[in-house]
Amino acid sequence: MTTINQERLISHFIELVKIDSESGNEKTIAESLAEQLGVLGFSVTKLPVPEAISNGFNIYAKLQGELDDSIVLSCHMDTVTPGNNIEPIIEDGVIRSKGDTILGGDDKSGIAAIMEAVRTIQEQNQAHRTIELAFTVHEEGGLQGSKHFDMSHITANKAIVLDSGGAIGAIVTSAPGQQSLKVTIKGKPAHAGLAPEEGINALTVASDAIMNMKLARIDSETTANIGVVSGGQATNIVMPELYLAAEARSLNDDKLAAQVDHMVEVFNQTAEKHGAQIDIQSNRAYNAYSIADNDPHVEDIMASFTLMGLTPFTKSTGGGSDANIFNEKGLKTVNLSTGMSKVHTTEEFITVEDMTNITEFLYTYLTKK
Repeated sequence: MTTINQERLISHFIELVKIDSESGNEKTIAESLAEQLGVLGFSVTKLPVPEAISNGFNIYAKLQGELDDSIVLSCHMDTVTPGNNIEPIIEDGVIRSKGDTILGGDDKSGIAAIMEAVRTIQEQNQAHRTIELAFTVHEEGGLQGSKHFDMSHITANKAIVLDSGGAIGAIVTSAPGQQSLKVTIKGKPAHAGLAPEEGINALTVASDAIMNMKLARIDSETTANIGVVSGGQATNIVMPELYLAAEARSLNDDKLAAQVDHMVEVFNQTAEKHGAQIDIQSNRAYNAYSIADNDPHVEDIMASFTLMGLTPFTKSTGGGSDANIFNEKGLKTVNLSTGMSKVHTTEEFITVEDMTNITEFLYTYLTKK
């Protein structure tokens, strides 16, 4: 094992999580990272994004290497809420927030690991691969930063996103596509006490549809969920309108299309049966990706974990990440665990050991001849 400066790694991580950067508010952290990367010798390019997405910018940075290979390393700079005024606590080798916010290890653990690996490589004067960085804004709100990332700067043909949980050595080689459905059901108002039969209750239409719809776990590759329902004005009015937000996910694009078709068909048929009007907006949020275990990119990563004495393994996930978008854009990308746990909750934590090990992996991978 090399001498990763653990104290400096954790100190930098703590510094990063204390910067408020909820999705859309990444300007401060983007400016800070751009400056820090410049000090490390990277050429840094601030890539603009629409103002509706962020007050900040995506970052592309490049550090030319001596070894004949290049890799894109990517993390997102934003966090979910509640992510302001984070107070990190370190106890018994575990880093967590004080309990009223998230920690922000998703995804600042990856950023800290990359930068500490580079510092160690430079201190030890090691030859390394050419390193390209893609730091994105607003990942948590629908992978917006990667969708707007200007890929023309990138020269490598492969990438590693550091944005997953689980044991160090986990390599996410497949992830689902996701389709979002926004459904508005329009019934007919009537006085609920005087003449309810003259109305068409939008909630009755929705419940009838949902009862006849395949939801939750569809099969080993496919899920579907209705997560938002809103409507109604008063108890004495037959509900005239209802809004639902739903999604479907699958590792298989054909299965995803079939599930979405099923949901749309059930909604439409049920609305017609009740005499209601319905509007359905269906949009692909991101596509699935799958990379073979024997792909040279995957085998190269596995070899570095093995050199460290860790046991690498490939896995699929039920969630999307910037890796989905980069694969869609033609950049072969896997997602690695940094050891983050209970993300998106106020119980989020990460261990010093896991952060050190993923940094050690990066050092090993970047300097492996």
